[in-house]
Amino acid sequence: MIISSKGRYALRVMVYLAVHHSDDYIPLKEISDKEELSKKYLETITRMLSKANLIEAASGHGGGYRLTRKPEDYSVGEILKLTEGTLAPVTCLNEETLMCEHSSSCYTLPIWQGLADVINNYLDNMTLADVAATAIDKAGNKTAYNA
Repeated sequence: MIISSKGRYALRVMVYLAVHHSDDYIPLKEISDKEELSKKYLETITRMLSKANLIEAASGHGGGYRLTRKPEDYSVGEILKLTEGTLAPVTCLNEETLMCEHSSSCYTLPIWQGLADVINNYLDNMTLADVAATAIDKAGNKTAYNA
């Protein structure tokens, strides 16, 4: 399993919004500049995050993006599953794929199911607040943050 740039960048946007969490909207240009990511690509990602109600958008003067919930109410797994579709390490565990005809006798399937459980438990139990706290600690202050 490899997390795509869409998943990584969505997580970076969400962490940036968590680090700077307030009632104020943060302009996409600020996020793009601070994170050194393409504004055009972030527009696609923020549209996806907004459509899923993970963030809210406001246009015009003072507009931008902000979280819809407190950072501790988001899991990293939730964000990555939205962008990636699945975090399954093998295609036979992908919920959109029919189980393999050999699944009942597959001796490696328990390995992949166990790995999927470890991945999901790890990411589902890590909150956006946890990652934001680490980002702030590494930067020394939130204004110097850059993932």
